[in-house]
Amino acid sequence: MPELPEVETTKRGISPHIKNQKVREVILRRKTLRWPIPPALSKDLPGQRIDSVSRRGKYLLLSTSKGTLLIHLGMSGSLRLVKQSQSIGKHDHVDIVFENKQILRYTDPRRFGCMLWHTTDIALHPLLVTLGPEPLDDCFDAKYLHGKSRGKTAPVKTFIMDSKIVVGVGNIYANESLFMAGINPKRNAGKISLPRYVKLVECIKLVLQKAIDVGGTTLR
Repeated sequence: MPELPEVETTKRGISPHIKNQKVREVILRRKTLRWPIPPALSKDLPGQRIDSVSRRGKYLLLSTSKGTLLIHLGMSGSLRLVKQSQSIGKHDHVDIVFENKQILRYTDPRRFGCMLWHTTDIALHPLLVTLGPEPLDDCFDAKYLHGKSRGKTAPVKTFIMDSKIVVGVGNIYANESLFMAGINPKRNAGKISLPRYVKLVECIKLVLQKAIDVGGTTLR
């Protein structure tokens, strides 16, 4: 499953090629992934210029003046830049064709990802509005995590994997961070001291940054 480092790697890979480029056409080969693909996507996105490519948690956001395309890669999805001559595979479900003849192709064998079109403030989208802070942002620190953990009886591993607490700490990254910090993953989150959370936050940031630096690890 693509986790935060893989999604960040995808964002960095496609952004230089599609930012400020105008969409010519959207080709939908399926009407639904995890949820139905809005018909408005193929009507509204053509003619729009991609103003920015960003990430929130494991969601990719392609913003235009008319709306934002929200993409989640699900269990097995990927985005690739391909040439027009590239043959179409069985699981190639969506093509975003740009006027410079580049194609951003969405492939998803399990079809558990999503492509949604949102025309108002994207930060208020139901899939995003409840998300916790980004783990590499300064606001994610030991004081924040310690405060959120008070009174929690859930195992600390479950706690840090909760996207309402902090986004993007998937299973393998939670395991590695807790091991590096010397914290038992089954220990109650509410019983961990502030100094231990200082170490844990440091390890989470280190593990995720290293994974981003090598292009992610979960899809290798």
